[in-house]
Amino acid sequence: MHGLDGFIKQVLYNCSVSDAKYAGYYSVCGLALRLRDLYKWEKGLAPWIEEEPSIILEWIGSREDMWEKLTDKDLGSLAIEGRTYDPFDTRSLNDAMEPLGLFYGAGYVHGLKPTFFLARLELKRTIHGCGVYILGHELARDLLGLPALTQDSSVVIRREAGEHFLWNQMLYLKKSGRSALRYALQQAHGITDLHPKALEGGLSRIFEGEMEAYIHHELGELYDREFDRPIWRELIAAFPHTPIELLARALKDLLADTNERGTLPYIVEERKKASLGFYVAFLDGLRKELFPEILKAFHEFMEKEEWHIVEEAVSTCRTRVMGYAQTMSDIFQAARNRDNMKWGEDQIEKTLLKPLGIGRE
Repeated sequence: MHGLDGFIKQVLYNCSVSDAKYAGYYSVCGLALRLRDLYKWEKGLAPWIEEEPSIILEWIGSREDMWEKLTDKDLGSLAIEGRTYDPFDTRSLNDAMEPLGLFYGAGYVHGLKPTFFLARLELKRTIHGCGVYILGHELARDLLGLPALTQDSSVVIRREAGEHFLWNQMLYLKKSGRSALRYALQQAHGITDLHPKALEGGLSRIFEGEMEAYIHHELGELYDREFDRPIWRELIAAFPHTPIELLARALKDLLADTNERGTLPYIVEERKKASLGFYVAFLDGLRKELFPEILKAFHEFMEKEEWHIVEEAVSTCRTRVMGYAQTMSDIFQAARNRDNMKWGEDQIEKTLLKPLGIGRE
């Protein structure tokens, strides 16, 4: 473990540099929520613990002062046990971390924001020939607390960040999703009250129960080939922070969910009523616009409990989303051939975005 404290500080430095450069891309509410979660992680607080607003505001002020000094800084290399690594060389870094019982994560997320974390490795397993890493306490992280991700052709579950993520999903759920959430909680955990006090004691158990669904979403991403991965990456790099990026990510998520190894086929095959309820409860934004069948199917399923109803909705969604993905890919490749991304942007907006009600004014 020699040099680990220094290594953690180096990872934290890159986390802060990334946050400093990209904090402005979040909405005010989105940034406030992420800062609150980052504070809770730093102080070791449970998701439901809320500090006095004055304490949080003072901490946020200090964090922003630090960010101001880092906006012009570059990400740093990482050094441990006499070797220096590029911060995105995750394979080499995890060759060094795994013997220490740790897992290092790095990549790019929405808007091509770099993200980093370091966590204790609880368990390593294999599903469908794919490595799955279950992580526990996090030693370093940035503003982004994803519950699950893929890295180096493996699936990664961040239990600590995931519990905070799930808590926020339940706590701030829109009224339209509450009946599905209540169904999910009652089916798996016998919880009928959505009051935060009723959810506190069961949070870890709830997350544990939904871990397989998270894993299968990531497996769906790894195995799905309907949205060509290199084209998808080029597309979001060409249109960061735009509705085009949001649509591309929503399509990719739904293709993962409907892939034969993805979330929804897993839910159907395993007859996971609670996971179906959680899926419907948390479906929002463009994913909800692109998958209206699941809402009707879910309400019918609650009455009849016939799984073919869900299967039919999944099949319909997949066909639609595959068409969207193909159209988006074709337009993007045509724009690249023309060397005219403005033309591509206009075509995607006219063909795909405006019908969904999110075109420019």
